[in-house]
Amino acid sequence: MNKELIEALDVLEREKNIRKDALIEAIQQSLVQACKQHFGKSDNVHVEIDAKTGDFSVYADREVVETVDDSAIEISLEDAQKINGGYQIGDIVQVPIHSDKFGRIATQNAKNVILQKIREEERKVLFGEYYEMEKEVVTGYVQRSIGKNISINLGKVDAMLNENEQVSGEVYTPTERIKVYILEVKDSPKGPRILVSRTHPGLVKRLFEAEVAEVHDGTVEIKSIAREAGSRTKIAVSSKDPDVDPVGACVGPNGSRVNAIVQELRGEKIDIINWDENQAILIENALSPAKVIAVLADPDDKTALVVVPDYQLSLAIGKEGQNARLAARLTGFKIDIKSETQAREAGDHYDYDDDEYDDEYEDGDYIDENDDYDPEDEGESADSYDYQDEEEEDAGDEVFPGGDE
Repeated sequence: MNKELIEALDVLEREKNIRKDALIEAIQQSLVQACKQHFGKSDNVHVEIDAKTGDFSVYADREVVETVDDSAIEISLEDAQKINGGYQIGDIVQVPIHSDKFGRIATQNAKNVILQKIREEERKVLFGEYYEMEKEVVTGYVQRSIGKNISINLGKVDAMLNENEQVSGEVYTPTERIKVYILEVKDSPKGPRILVSRTHPGLVKRLFEAEVAEVHDGTVEIKSIAREAGSRTKIAVSSKDPDVDPVGACVGPNGSRVNAIVQELRGEKIDIINWDENQAILIENALSPAKVIAVLADPDDKTALVVVPDYQLSLAIGKEGQNARLAARLTGFKIDIKSETQAREAGDHYDYDDDEYDDEYEDGDYIDENDDYDPEDEGESADSYDYQDEEEEDAGDEVFPGGDE
């Protein structure tokens, strides 16, 4: 029976990743609890279990007295000397307790203690496993809708995709396989409570790390991400190796790498730009695909005036202001975009070299071939556009300085 016990503990440790010593501790607690049920006291009870053989012994410390008032903690001198003739009044005798004499209720309670400990250890193991996955991307399967929220099965546990973490327009079909970003893992009596997201910019970052080897090994670093989930993402990258083009590495041969990520994001467009420590150049890059004549940036106030050709104003602003909004979020600057005519009329001073403008801005940014920009469709006026992303701070968008969370 003891051998079977050890084999059972080995199976639990192997299949459920529950530590054997934790299970042995649970058995010890269950035997102590059974003694308390049987004798009414357990403070003086000790349990020893051999982890290799499964042999165990239960004994109680009892004081040698002349007259026994409480048999649970005392033993007469006569009975003590039957065990060992050397015992005297006041000595402590370890009296063996035979667990097979426990009553049915005590035995059942001991069993419940063991099962409860197993459930607690399982919960701890699951929590630890998924807590280490926090801020990572995992693959799950859509299970069912719970109101406007979606239950996602991650294999061993279920996660919740709340309404505000779902991409507008995406439809989640039961049994469908999707990738989600683990926002938070909390412990609870019913097991780990996991919240996941499809809108977090970290999802894009982790997808690039999985798809692009240079990003995964740190050669190419993702410096900043700005995302409007379901529509467009701008990502700024730099390379630690002068021989590696960061934009080209992320795009991949014939766009294969970025297209795989676009497909996972269900058609969300991705602009990849070069990061530059010169903030004016970074702002210029961030407004891609629009051409920029000049950028006047104030690093202290985090403001910038951007001048673009007249015919590029709508493109620089983007549909419903999206291009300017994402550029502001990507760079952290408040951006004031003006056309060349508006800048001249306002008396803004800037340098304009026609040859430099023609050749300067070939950034290699990835724009989906189907993403045709037509200024007539932008719906923007010819007025200047002043944008600072303040209200979006609580919407889950983040900047990743140095590629860290």
